[in-house]
Amino acid sequence: MSYLKFEKSELVNLEYSLSRELIRSNRAGSYAATTIIGCNTRKYHGLLVCPLEEMDGEHHVLLSTLDATVVQHNKEFNLGIHKYEGDHYVPKGHKYVREFDTTLASYLVYRVGGVLLSKEVMLVSKEEQVLVRYTLLEAHSDTLLRLQPFLAFRNFHALSKSNLYANTRYTEVKNGIMSKLYEGYPGLYMQCSKSAEFVPVPDWYFNIEYMEEQKRGYDYKEDLYVPGYFEMPIKKGESVVFSASTSEIAPGGLKKKFTSELNQRISKDSLKECLLNAAQQFIVRKEGSTEIKAGFPWFGTWGRDTFMALPGLTLSTGNFNTALEVIDSMVARMKHGLFPNTAIKGKPAFNSSDAPLWFIRALQLYEKYDPEFDIWKKYGKAIKEVLETYRSGESGIIRMTENGLIHAEEDGNSLTWMDAMIDGQLVTPRPGYVVEVNALWYNAVSQALQWSEKRDRTFFLTWSHLPELIRNSFVDQFWDPERAYLADYVIGDYKDFSVRPSQVIAVSVDHSPLTSEMKKSILDVVEGELLTPRGLRSLSPKNEAYKGVYEGNQEKRNRAYHQGTVWPWFLEHYVEGVLEVHKKTGLSQVKNIFDGFEKEMSTRGIGSISEIYDGNPPHMGRGSISQATGVAALLRINEMIEGI
Repeated sequence: MSYLKFEKSELVNLEYSLSRELIRSNRAGSYAATTIIGCNTRKYHGLLVCPLEEMDGEHHVLLSTLDATVVQHNKEFNLGIHKYEGDHYVPKGHKYVREFDTTLASYLVYRVGGVLLSKEVMLVSKEEQVLVRYTLLEAHSDTLLRLQPFLAFRNFHALSKSNLYANTRYTEVKNGIMSKLYEGYPGLYMQCSKSAEFVPVPDWYFNIEYMEEQKRGYDYKEDLYVPGYFEMPIKKGESVVFSASTSEIAPGGLKKKFTSELNQRISKDSLKECLLNAAQQFIVRKEGSTEIKAGFPWFGTWGRDTFMALPGLTLSTGNFNTALEVIDSMVARMKHGLFPNTAIKGKPAFNSSDAPLWFIRALQLYEKYDPEFDIWKKYGKAIKEVLETYRSGESGIIRMTENGLIHAEEDGNSLTWMDAMIDGQLVTPRPGYVVEVNALWYNAVSQALQWSEKRDRTFFLTWSHLPELIRNSFVDQFWDPERAYLADYVIGDYKDFSVRPSQVIAVSVDHSPLTSEMKKSILDVVEGELLTPRGLRSLSPKNEAYKGVYEGNQEKRNRAYHQGTVWPWFLEHYVEGVLEVHKKTGLSQVKNIFDGFEKEMSTRGIGSISEIYDGNPPHMGRGSISQATGVAALLRINEMIEGI
């Protein structure tokens, strides 16, 4: 029995099958995404979605989908499926689906009378190219295969509309055509592994609907352009490979290329293998840099998320060279001791009060895997620049105060991970001293002193008095003996004691300002009020501001984003605390947390972890369908379990 296999009864049930999505990315930064039956439900779905640096640096949907039609005895059976107004699905290709298996690749089987046809989708590893292989498994009569491409050529945040400006002409190439709807875009080369007749039937398909966008309160209707269709005979046992690429290819090598790509895939036959497979997909190499994509499908590269996810995605998987490549790529972008938190082309935002401290923690963890690596020799200059920036306050928004703690505040902006806004106003403002920022600050200063003690005496002597000051001030400002947990943030005389998850970072860091008794008490509070099977709630249900379900339009979702919504990435820090405080007696709980995610592998984003989950049971997955920090957290947790 395959690990990620779906049966006919599940596939023909649209309520079931349309809620299960697939994502596959490659090292070139492109991705392919749709549902398990091939019906797109988001504007972000597409068979070939590519980053276009020459335009706006964002992803663009070139090929939205590809409909296949089986023709026998002059009867046509269209296997595609699109949603139109009024819950009309045309054509209704899902009624022919018999099984779907994505243990190795995307493998969908259709039965039409005596015809059994399989469809496999493969995104090429290092090129902007998607391959779709059709194999005629059974047939008792002569069979024709028609392939009908639906083109979008638009930014993945936008929607395509019919217009008079689209270039509907095409250029013939070997076994196919090249289409380029608009200037500035690369041409899309659509070619088949065997000679095929292209029949030009240019037409717009109007008002295709994306139900997930409708639920989220966005525009959800799109017009897609179809230039015509490819037609070719296919025999029993024969395979035909369709390629869509931004470069012309030699079609004679398509079958071999598909097989070669398939042999490189990790078989997703366990929770761990699924996570390892998902981890690979966040790594993007382009223009001489190596980056971590924060999540699929709509997230880009974020400084904070990069350093938070790096240990789990690269170190826990033994990919040390990639870890250093990512770190070096980010250090090259550092300015005045800060990292860009978002990397929108031409508009980087250096407004993260914790990303540089997560950078130092990532180096700290790297050293544990490679003790011989000289962290201070290679990164000492960058580490000192970070710490000096915090200490001097030269950024104007982040500064060390006389008590040794870090104060961070900027009008109209959030400097921490809780960054949701409505009409320009922060939903959860956290100005002043923030608990996780100062826990990471103490850890960073203490670790830098440990690295520099025998290597950089000037730095060591200048900074050596600070840890004690920071530790005492941290406890004084954040700890409440009666409540027995930490304040979330402190501004002036006000201390926010809403029970939130960020305090577990003070428990998990190597250099913690807390005593063992404090750590145990915090973990007890977190377990009692925040812990769920999918992560930690962002706010206790006991708080009147708690929102247990994340759904609705942008405003409603932003109000819930950090007011009860569950975040899986905190589990890494919670588990580290549990294993430190309770040792092996905590192992059973930790195993239950990890094993509990097995059912998630076939629930929403197939083979991966959702960005967030509802605070209320049954804790439905929400947000992006595959998030780097969540996958990384589970890989680190698994490593901790295996280590014990």
